[in-house]
Amino acid sequence: MCGEFDRRLPSIGEPAPEFEADTTMGRKKLSDYLGKWVVLFSHPADFTPVCTTEFLAFSEAYSEIEGLNAQLIGLSIDSVPSHLAWVKNIEEKMGVKVPFPVISDLTMSIAKKYGMLHPGQSTTATVRCVFFIDDKGIMRAMIYYPLTNGRFIPEIIRLLKALQTTDKHGVATPANWQPGDKVVVPAPKTAAEMENRLKEGYECKDWYLCFKSV
Repeated sequence: MCGEFDRRLPSIGEPAPEFEADTTMGRKKLSDYLGKWVVLFSHPADFTPVCTTEFLAFSEAYSEIEGLNAQLIGLSIDSVPSHLAWVKNIEEKMGVKVPFPVISDLTMSIAKKYGMLHPGQSTTATVRCVFFIDDKGIMRAMIYYPLTNGRFIPEIIRLLKALQTTDKHGVATPANWQPGDKVVVPAPKTAAEMENRLKEGYECKDWYLCFKSV
């Protein structure tokens, strides 16, 4: 603990912290989405410039994220009425309808569970976090941004696709991987596997670094 803030973060590979909260689309629980991936993101506050640009970008990307069997969910410490007024403003002034639920976390209980509050940035606003939770409720990845800098939405989609590719094919993805690129074959675990690796038809730089198409 650090003062009143629990600065521990959720752990990758462990169950994501359960929550139940009011949203712009009614009462929701994380476990409602078992069977789907969840991309949970926090924003500092409603009616703020950078957050508005992010909501526009997330809304534009929503159909692609949904097509990956994933649910996008936003969160801030503002109230549901504030969220509703803001998303209505975005629709009226910018012509974009926000298609995903936005959580109200007035008690900051979810923000604390997920390590969204960083006192060096603010004690009353969440930093820009993104959590990737798989279809079994396991935390798979986390990205944190400061209050001042908006997220690059294509990277969020790329990472979601990379995680799903890893699950589907039992592989890893190399630096700068994009969907359609070759993937990394897991390194051999025994001397026999090492000797056979170069005979297995992969594209190998050496016995420990081999690629294949999926």
